[in-house]
Amino acid sequence: MREDRIETATAPLRDDIRFLGGILGDTIHDHEGSDVFDLIERVRVEAFRVRRSEVERRAVADMVRDVDIHTAIPLIRAFSHFLLLANLAEDLQRDRRRAVHLAAGEPPQDSSLAATYRKLDAARPDADIAAELLRDALVSPVITAHPTETRRRTVFDVQARITELMRRRQRYAETEPEYAALENDIRRQVLLLWRTALIRLARLRIQDEIEVGLRYYDLTLFDVIPRINAELRQALRTRWPEQELLTRPILRPGSWIGGDRDGNPNVTAEVVHRATHRAGAVAFGNYLTALVDLEKQLSQSARLVPVTPALAALTDEGYDDSPQRADEPYRRALRGIRARLSATAQRSLGEIPTDGIDVGARPYSGPREFLDELCVVDASMRASGDGLLADDRLAALRNAVETFGFHLQGLDMRQNSEVHEQVVAELFAWAGVHSDYASLDEAQRVELLAAELTTRRPLVGPKARLSELATKELGVVRAARTALDDLGADTVPNYIISMCTSVSDMLEAALLLKEAGILDPGDAQTPPSSPVGVVPLFETIDDLRHGADILVAALEVPAYQRLVAARGMRQEVMLGYSDSNKDGGYLAANWALYRAELDLVEAARKTGIRLRLFHGRGGTVGRGGGRSYDAILAQPAGAVRGSLRLTEQGEVISTKYADPGTAYRNLEALVAGTLESTLLDVEGLGADAEPAYELLDELAELARRAYARLVHDTPGFVEYFRASTPIAEVADLNLGSRPASRKPTNSVSDLRAIPWVMAWSQSRVMLPGWYGTGSAFEQWIGDDPNRLATLSDLYRWWPFFRTVLSNLAQVMAKADMDIAATYAELVPDEALRDTVFGMIRDEYARTVRVHAAITGSDELLADNPALAESIRNRFPYLEPLNQMQVELLRRRRAGDDSELVERGILLTMNGLATALRNSG
Repeated sequence: MREDRIETATAPLRDDIRFLGGILGDTIHDHEGSDVFDLIERVRVEAFRVRRSEVERRAVADMVRDVDIHTAIPLIRAFSHFLLLANLAEDLQRDRRRAVHLAAGEPPQDSSLAATYRKLDAARPDADIAAELLRDALVSPVITAHPTETRRRTVFDVQARITELMRRRQRYAETEPEYAALENDIRRQVLLLWRTALIRLARLRIQDEIEVGLRYYDLTLFDVIPRINAELRQALRTRWPEQELLTRPILRPGSWIGGDRDGNPNVTAEVVHRATHRAGAVAFGNYLTALVDLEKQLSQSARLVPVTPALAALTDEGYDDSPQRADEPYRRALRGIRARLSATAQRSLGEIPTDGIDVGARPYSGPREFLDELCVVDASMRASGDGLLADDRLAALRNAVETFGFHLQGLDMRQNSEVHEQVVAELFAWAGVHSDYASLDEAQRVELLAAELTTRRPLVGPKARLSELATKELGVVRAARTALDDLGADTVPNYIISMCTSVSDMLEAALLLKEAGILDPGDAQTPPSSPVGVVPLFETIDDLRHGADILVAALEVPAYQRLVAARGMRQEVMLGYSDSNKDGGYLAANWALYRAELDLVEAARKTGIRLRLFHGRGGTVGRGGGRSYDAILAQPAGAVRGSLRLTEQGEVISTKYADPGTAYRNLEALVAGTLESTLLDVEGLGADAEPAYELLDELAELARRAYARLVHDTPGFVEYFRASTPIAEVADLNLGSRPASRKPTNSVSDLRAIPWVMAWSQSRVMLPGWYGTGSAFEQWIGDDPNRLATLSDLYRWWPFFRTVLSNLAQVMAKADMDIAATYAELVPDEALRDTVFGMIRDEYARTVRVHAAITGSDELLADNPALAESIRNRFPYLEPLNQMQVELLRRRRAGDDSELVERGILLTMNGLATALRNSG
């Protein structure tokens, strides 16, 4: 019976896949010829037979071996395009399921704000406690270029048009004339997709990445974020009317694109200026367009509608003297507002965007003054009974201004602590403060830095002769100062220190902020001030263990303590998911992060700071990925407290934020999880917390050792990794502006997490998302059924543990050890191949086995039927791409360095990343 329900529910999805696949097949047949089409069909049929275990794995490999490269390219493109269209069909299916759920009148689903409101109503948290916990509330998704998604923007745009046409197709029967017209339009777009190159000829410039990141504001974010903010504020104030909750909008987005220079030499002062001011231009442009629309809409006549004195004063500014508008006060007032906003844009950006007017108006002092004048218009309309009109476009504009200000998004700066040390040493040497800062021990460094943070005296003047590195670094921070002056205090909210391992690392960043004129140390009468917060980033497992101690020690430095106090005792700490995973493996990293949060929460309690955690999560599970709502609920008690920032990276960005409905659901999930973690008891451990923590301490150490035996201790492991994966080719995929490694070495520790994870994903090992966990569980359980029962209980009751196992299962379901074995054959050293791949295969089987024992289900995806269905639909189409990739890697490594072979490899990588819905 259950199978029948699943069959019925997924029928529309299968229909969409068949429909799109048929059109793609027709397109290939018409434009590539019957020989290519027939080969593609034979490979497709054989791939399904492999999936059903009707033939050996070698069947597909034999079909593609020695295929002519001119035939291989369209074959690879065909399967890549099908998988891209399958993604589209699955997104449509999710929309359908949601509509059916709503139409049936079923209770709202978890991760929706409607479900969260029901939970809050049932629990009825105390109003005063809620107000305190939600003071300074912030939920901030931070878009990064880590990397930009594998799809080109052109491909993305065509896919979006097909999606919209497919939505319209659902409304018509096949017999209706509209259906035939829509099918023809879809065929036209599929043809355009087939004729469009999937991969870029050149690596993206950072300027391109800035524009790619900003496009999501026009697509969805500029409308969706203010709407959620307004709805949420209304909902919470209705529940706690005596409290003025969320005086600032809770959802406020951020970005790293153009400010993150850790290992990216392309980030310069000019890039920071471009990133901040282009974002400002998007904000000003949207506001000016909205004002034009309002001028057209609000045509009320003074002969029919009275206005307030404040509104009349706006009309008397003299920016609109046209006689035809003499009795239209709202249009006159709005034109004046538009004139002032245009003048503000001219002052801040150096130009007036489209829809602006230049009539010599006074610029606004800031977004607050702009918003105040919009509120004058709003109040006048409501006073005359036109609240219904005020609640439309004017309310949307007011909400947008309150959310985005003139800066649109907060651009974080980030740099590695080693660079800070070099620059500070040079500044001290030039200024005669100390000739050899690098030779000082930690206590001496802290003493010297703290002394400098108490004086307003700069270390260098404009004529200082500094190295290229120091000149560039100071230029970047000074560009941030200019952006703050031009666009407001929220433009650059944070300075993040990568690989922060000491108090001096934090104080060095503060010193650079002071040198740029951003941080004012104050004096005996004036407290220090800085619109930019100093944020330590703890990344490796060892750094996570010591993070709380570093923070407490920094707060014991009087100069830094005064700065944090002046910032309302707010202190942000960033936690790195990628490097901790690469350092110690999946389970050890996840537990190190949880333990670090527990320690930081305790440190916040002792020092009185208001802690905000920033989660550096990637798109894949190996880099902290997985469902954001579940991840938020899996945080320790006290770790959220109304504030949460997290990175959004790679394909995740377009998957979440390209469509308005999808963007709304993903953003409300972030807010819903934050509210529940803040106001409700979601950890579920109660008095059993400490025993559970101690158990995970033991498990994590066992997992770390198992991981280290393979990755760090097995001789030749790096050679195996480089030979058995397309890691060398990842750098050629033109994903983004950042180099693949921090340093030109062969060390795993210096390799960036993105190519590390992506290479293992391409070879279908998915090692960063599971390795070491099975050994840890098996060793801890032994033959003791009571220990197994303990883990099963934790899986049922502890969100953290359940999320860890659920994410692990998602990764392992995408892994395929038989395909991985074909990649292992690329390793020329047979003994090394047998050793390393033998360890991987054994650990995979062990982990699957123990996962089933703990969860009580033999199905890895028993708790995620949607993903299970997705795998069934798409994985037969992955088989040819993997086999073609192995074949072309073999040719390239045998000496065939032709452009077409390289292009074929990159196309397989693009197709696999599309199918797995992540790029590392």
